[in-house]
Amino acid sequence: MGFKTLFNSIVENMRSGRGFTLIELMVVILIISIMVAVAIPMLRRQACSAKWSEGKTLMGTITTAIRAHCSVSSPTVPENFWLDEPNNLGFARGDLTGAYFEDDDFSFNVTSMNPLEFSITATRSELLPQQYHLDQGGKWTP
Repeated sequence: MGFKTLFNSIVENMRSGRGFTLIELMVVILIISIMVAVAIPMLRRQACSAKWSEGKTLMGTITTAIRAHCSVSSPTVPENFWLDEPNNLGFARGDLTGAYFEDDDFSFNVTSMNPLEFSITATRSELLPQQYHLDQGGKWTP
């Protein structure tokens, strides 16, 4: 049965004054409820994935800064991000702030300078997963 045929049947029922039975209306409501119950988790997952893409991009920026710092400076391990503190990566406050992430959502740890080994962590409690890690090899782990 095509959509046009179904539509014509509905219009014909309405004109005849017959309308729909309570059971028909409840079946339609049940079908719509099932569709919504399936769609909401899928949409939530997609929204979290889109938000994490911003976080991962900022983590990539931190990776570039760590590599740049280690290639041009003495073999000291950077301790922080900010320009106004000694031994930093050169970010100003607000540089790592986006629509969903803020400066304080990121942390990093450099364990070795030669060879360079580090990990970066982003944490956001309202997203799933709540945390992502990135290592020097480009491996992402939730």
